Amino acid sequence: MKICIINGPNLNLLGTRETEIYGSKGFETFYDDLKSEYSNIAFEYFQSNIEGEIIDHLQKEGFSADGILLNAAAYTHTSVGIADAIKSIDSPVIEIHISNTFSREEFRHKSFISPVAKGIIAGFGLDSYRLGVESIKALKDV
Repeated sequence: MKICIINGPNLNLLGTRETEIYGSKGFETFYDDLKSEYSNIAFEYFQSNIEGEIIDHLQKEGFSADGILLNAAAYTHTSVGIADAIKSIDSPVIEIHISNTFSREEFRHKSFISPVAKGIIAGFGLDSYRLGVESIKALKDV
């Protein structure tokens, strides 16, 4: 099984950025732990602050990955282009958020990703990604 994790803008600063919201653990440390926990899964990880690069990566992985965990970050609320890319690929996409976006500012309540994603996991910190892995495993068991 192959799962691709795609992180959007500013998520390269996890562990130092707004730790009261996002926690103090860097994504690379979490990612290493995730790979160890799911050693039977091939993971691909990509992070970009650039919308077009995220679209390119969705198109690159979206026909071969068993699933994609996408935390589009701020682009969740602004990017029709990313939503269109998700509609154009075969791999199921799970929308991931570290924080509960619905308990934050009003503008974070709108997602262009949600209508085209297979599902949404939000508010469980970095564990949202682990729950995303479990959801893709469950989809493949069906």
